[in-house]
Amino acid sequence: MQNRISSFPPLIDDQSEILILGSIPGVKSLEMQQYYAHPQNKFWKIILELLNEEFTEDYSKRIEALKKHHIALWDVIDSCERKGSLDSEIKNEEANQIAELLEEHPNVKAIFCNGGKSYKNLQKLLGKNYKLPIFLMPSTSPLHTISFERKFEEWKRVLEFLG
Repeated sequence: MQNRISSFPPLIDDQSEILILGSIPGVKSLEMQQYYAHPQNKFWKIILELLNEEFTEDYSKRIEALKKHHIALWDVIDSCERKGSLDSEIKNEEANQIAELLEEHPNVKAIFCNGGKSYKNLQKLLGKNYKLPIFLMPSTSPLHTISFERKFEEWKRVLEFLG
């Protein structure tokens, strides 16, 4: 299989209360081995601002901020074939074991899907009436062209589920 890519391990611990799920890392993220590494992706700007944390390019500090605020990250797709970074190019996908992860981390109270692909895949995996609330959030990708302000306003919903 050519162009087969794999997601990263989940960033989660026993204190995690929120799980944010993307589809699968894009080219830049895979290259840098970091979630949401593309400089035009607004994920880190939105999340750090929501958490009142100083914006930083330092990936380890970004991860520390998530852990401090009990936020976990993962992707719904474990591996797939894809040219480029577009979700629409994803083929032959294999799912991550989301249900099992949630069973192992019972403190998680809500799931936020970063964009439509992760939301649709998660609905297939867990069903529409899963025991936790699942929210479709506007993608932080630069390809999702609504304004930063609108994305930020919608992502504020995350705060309702934090300690």
